[in-house]
Amino acid sequence: MNIGAAAEQSNLPPKTIRYYEDIELVRPARSENGYRDYSETDVHRLKFLQRARSLGFTIDECRLLLSLYEDEHRASADVKAIALAKIEEIDRKLIELQSLRATLTNLAGNCHGDDKPNCPIIDDLAGDK
Repeated sequence: MNIGAAAEQSNLPPKTIRYYEDIELVRPARSENGYRDYSETDVHRLKFLQRARSLGFTIDECRLLLSLYEDEHRASADVKAIALAKIEEIDRKLIELQSLRATLTNLAGNCHGDDKPNCPIIDDLAGDK
């Protein structure tokens, strides 16, 4: 199938699919005229990548997950370790976002929001606090 059909089936834009080909995450066959020819296996890999990326896995993590997916002798513990590491990363980001939210809430709460130029938000951003 052509890239348009592969894009539709995998829910990925053609540009992303071409990128995945450039970095060798997917390797479609080429027809005699040089056009990409995606197989059902290629589309399955693209769907796998789309789902993994939507869960926050990096390209390198996706590459590792794909290699584990294709390894019939993989240990599920290896896959679980990758998922647990991603959860730890998400938890760290959540803590950071909560801290950012608290800081911004405090700054917004201290800003009068009137027509005067004094603003603790600007002061904080400028380091004039």
